Amino acid sequence: MWGMTETHVNTVANSPASAANNRPLGTPMGKHPTRVLFLGSGELGKEVTIELMRLGAWVCAADSYAGAPAQQVAHEYRVLDMANAAQLQALFDEVEPDIIVPEVEAIATDVLAGAAAAGAQVVPSAEIAAICMDRERLRVLAHEELGLPTTPYRFAGSLEELRAGAAEVGYPCVVKPVMSSSGHGQSVVRTADAIDAAWIEAQEGRRAADEGDVSRVIVEALAPLERELTVLTVSSSAGIVTCAPIGQRQESGDYRESWQPATEPNGEAERAQEIARAAVEGLVARAQKAGETGWGVFGVELFVLTDGSILFNEVSPRPHDTGMVTMASQRLSEFALHARAILGLPITPAHVALSLPNGAVAASHAIVVEGDGEAEFTNVAEALAEPGTDLRIFAKPEVHGHRRMAVALAIGGDEADARAKAERVADALKIDVR
Repeated sequence: MWGMTETHVNTVANSPASAANNRPLGTPMGKHPTRVLFLGSGELGKEVTIELMRLGAWVCAADSYAGAPAQQVAHEYRVLDMANAAQLQALFDEVEPDIIVPEVEAIATDVLAGAAAAGAQVVPSAEIAAICMDRERLRVLAHEELGLPTTPYRFAGSLEELRAGAAEVGYPCVVKPVMSSSGHGQSVVRTADAIDAAWIEAQEGRRAADEGDVSRVIVEALAPLERELTVLTVSSSAGIVTCAPIGQRQESGDYRESWQPATEPNGEAERAQEIARAAVEGLVARAQKAGETGWGVFGVELFVLTDGSILFNEVSPRPHDTGMVTMASQRLSEFALHARAILGLPITPAHVALSLPNGAVAASHAIVVEGDGEAEFTNVAEALAEPGTDLRIFAKPEVHGHRRMAVALAIGGDEADARAKAERVADALKIDVR
């Protein structure tokens, strides 16, 4: 059955995991609330915030701007530069969180590690957060330590090293900064005469590009890719379980559609789940060795090649944007699973099972808005007139350029039907930017 795989990870009595297993809930405004601090307050954090509040936790949502989606529903919010160590430490000193939930990658990781050392539960752990935002550390762990299959790759700290690395892995190849997200700084390089431009693109598109230092890059062979999968993998006090694989479509490195369950022939779904579970097991073992829980949802990204082989790509140590489809496909969405896991509640195979009619598929369709100003949605009644459809409007304050502002959800008789229904919801909306 989909999602019915499980691994138990040992926890030690009187460890942080044991202490986090029985947090007080139900008195968020009382004397002894469980205090949760979000670092990043986007649409994914908003859904987790709602789930935590349903379970009686107190939530503060922090971000770099006011009015972020999670800030609109949390008990309190703060605005700061989370990459600024002094500002982040001041936030921790003020809020005194029991649990810290990083939802973005631009965070002062040394301060995060200090909070964990001082007794806060960092989700899933301070070390995992640092590893997963660094492609070099993550790839070394996944391939060289855990033995997971990946594309051939090399790392480079200079243009000369990049040229040599590209020659070794061969053309065409892909060049990425070791620290970036959503396709920023990434280039597909088809010939050697384009490698210098890829180096420049990686330096300009990386995280903290304005700090003046040089970013290391990864260069990897361009695999004969047929499709991409996400396997949501949950680490909790009950062990590690995997959800049904999620299919996806991207544009320029950003998610545009996802569907669950993805149709994977010849045992590919099981192989995908095995790779995802192995990756998370390796990360959680590192966390628990350091005395942290390692609990939470992980979005493991995989490549399926034209010959049917499956390769590990990356892992996000938090709910995944493609996983928004679980708001239609599972009784407990990835957001509910994340909330439960980090509060120490057990997640078993039954908790991650699909809740769809036999043979049905759920789909999500990202709604990206272009313009400059506030985005106003109308014609919602017509958009949601078709049975089996739903909509989440993120209520972000403004859009400048292009920005994901909502997601359409649908359940259909098969993948094509579900994707078409979700697209019809998106197309029926009228969105004015003013």
